[in-house]
Amino acid sequence: MAKKTTKKTKKKTASKKPAKPSSKTSTSRKAVAAKKAKKAAPRRPAAPRRPKGPAWQWSAVETAAAIRSGAISAVETVEAHLERMRAVNPKLNAVVVDLGEEALKAAHAADKQRAKGGALGLLHGVPVTIKENVDYEGRPNFNGVPANKGLVAPSDAPVVRNLKKAGAIVIGLTNTPEFSFRGFTDNPLHGLTLNPWDPDITCGGSSGGAGSAVAAGIGTIAHGNDIGGSLRWPAHCNGVATIKPTQGRIPAFNESATAERPMLAHLMSAQGPLARHVADVRLALEVMSQRDPRDPWWVPAPLVGERPKGPIKVALAKIPDDMDVDPSVAAALRQAADHLERSGYRVSEVEVPDINGVWQTWCDIITNETVVMQEASMLKVTSEDFHKAWGGMKAKANVLDLKAWMQATAARNGHIRAWQLFFEDYPIVLAPTTVKPTPGPRDDTVSPERVREIFWGEIRFISAINVLGLPGAVVPVALHDGRPIGVQLITGRYREDLALDAAAAIEKRAGVLAHRLWDRMG
Repeated sequence: MAKKTTKKTKKKTASKKPAKPSSKTSTSRKAVAAKKAKKAAPRRPAAPRRPKGPAWQWSAVETAAAIRSGAISAVETVEAHLERMRAVNPKLNAVVVDLGEEALKAAHAADKQRAKGGALGLLHGVPVTIKENVDYEGRPNFNGVPANKGLVAPSDAPVVRNLKKAGAIVIGLTNTPEFSFRGFTDNPLHGLTLNPWDPDITCGGSSGGAGSAVAAGIGTIAHGNDIGGSLRWPAHCNGVATIKPTQGRIPAFNESATAERPMLAHLMSAQGPLARHVADVRLALEVMSQRDPRDPWWVPAPLVGERPKGPIKVALAKIPDDMDVDPSVAAALRQAADHLERSGYRVSEVEVPDINGVWQTWCDIITNETVVMQEASMLKVTSEDFHKAWGGMKAKANVLDLKAWMQATAARNGHIRAWQLFFEDYPIVLAPTTVKPTPGPRDDTVSPERVREIFWGEIRFISAINVLGLPGAVVPVALHDGRPIGVQLITGRYREDLALDAAAAIEKRAGVLAHRLWDRMG
């Protein structure tokens, strides 16, 4: 039986002829094969995308990414910024040294480096400006004073060196008042710098040229520095963002200086960036804060710390009764607090530790140190406007003998400790930059009384923070009568990350004010 069955099976199988494939089946198989071949073939990389708008309007983050991807060359980027600078700067006088020729050479070198596949820094090909009070190799460090023409820098200051190492291209140097000692940017060497929002208000100081330039679209990042508000005050006036870092975060040194800086001036000053976007401020901080052995106070602290548990508590600083708060400022503070609340922060109005005593300690220390170490030499080479402004600042300070000086420096330690303990409960303080509308371009030359009114009655929350050595960010919140208003975010030592996180949360809801400025400027 088995043998018979086998024969039948073979016969049945042999009788079957293979079916002729239909044209439909053949087409389907070809399509599948073509699809597989397409998948196996190497994909062509997508063409690099350029950000929207002209290159001078891009953020530093966007610009760096576009150059790295090949969407734009460094040369084209620098040319766009130089064209913008030459179009708007004649009215502003923000950039006082045009480094265009040097910048284009650096841009060509940057493009060659990218073409060769060389390592690219975080700011490769990105245009920036430098304040004319730090050393820029081969150029005089004028610091707003004509008599300083002989102080030619033998080397770049650490902040300049760090920016260049990261690939940034310097397109110009920005204006500053004489010896960077005023909150208003004017000097006999270069003249007055105007605010791009309104020529009837100050661009601030002493980094007024930096603030005016970056707001107007000249460079993506502007370098500045701060010993009594010189980063945060111009950021407020010009509607841009900044961070005054913790003392020691960014290295500082001027080889052209004829003497070392005195102790407290060194401990209260800081280098830092101004930019239109908070993300650009964060990027610039990372670049600027790289080590330089010439600064003995530099600290290798991490840029990001442990995040506080739960909703982060923010102290909305109670303003002292003797400070007359303008309704526009009060509204901006409430708006900033609301932006933070909607972003998950918990905001409470709280009295901060002895802001009046902190400010007076700042005023006493910096004034007495300046009188002893610098006043006579400064007054010999400065203008009458400088004398008026300096006289007004000095008038609010107590005259200290050696014992009183030592007591003031000891009191500084106590103030810092009190604030550090305060940050244990409230990691962020939301405070005003000024409690009044932005003043006129030369208000500090009106009278000594007007100077005291500005520094004590209006920007008390700015200058006080320098004596503590704490980080403070400023971010624009709103416009009032077409003029920008910013708020300040203060955090514990080396917690710039917390201040910038909060600033970014506000910016996300308030928007980038510079875009409105450009519509107005045309």
